[in-house]
Amino acid sequence: MHKGSLRANSWIRILPFALFMGFIGVEGGVRFLWEKGLIPVAESELLYLYPLKAVLVGLTLLLLTRHYLEINLSDLTRWRHTALSLISGIIIFVLWINMDWSFATQGELTGFDPEWIADSKIRSAMITARLVGAVLVVPIMEEIFWRSFLLRYIINHKFSKVAIGRFTWFSFIATTVLFGLEHHYVLAGMMAGAIFNLLLYKTRSIAQCILSHAVANLALGLYVLQSGQWQFW
Repeated sequence: MHKGSLRANSWIRILPFALFMGFIGVEGGVRFLWEKGLIPVAESELLYLYPLKAVLVGLTLLLLTRHYLEINLSDLTRWRHTALSLISGIIIFVLWINMDWSFATQGELTGFDPEWIADSKIRSAMITARLVGAVLVVPIMEEIFWRSFLLRYIINHKFSKVAIGRFTWFSFIATTVLFGLEHHYVLAGMMAGAIFNLLLYKTRSIAQCILSHAVANLALGLYVLQSGQWQFW
């Protein structure tokens, strides 16, 4: 593959993830400046960064969707694999809410508490944006980056020549650990990363991984809304 094409193929899969993480960095920076009393911003105002982040990342994915040939929706007609994806998503959710150990947590757990928003209509809109982002945007963005790009790139920098779902111990361990470090709940993140990887090895399908990820996030979102355990968001 031509070097320029290889670089373009890489950035097409990196950009949505980088944009998402960039927003997290901006939020962290604003929060730091607010805590130091350097800028006048209310905690509730930081919540509005999420819908902006979800919309921009979602639009980026939409604009680049024709390049993601590895996402084959017809894979979802393989009912045994789809059932496995649904079950794995629920398993990840159940384990996640039971792995919130303090020793396995990094950073400050600010969470998303809509009760900070006084206006009920705006509060409902923010909850909807959070749920839609977690279920429709994040699974696509993360699975394209982690399972389609990085898992293969670690094996060979000409990643498009590596078959979807090819296993090596190093790529499995590296992406599992890094996926965990991306999240506040590190061990829970590693658990989820390992299960998504194993699902990919079994199904050879990015679409199935996206489905499993979406199910896990949907279950977590509904649990948070029902229980008020906002730290999980």
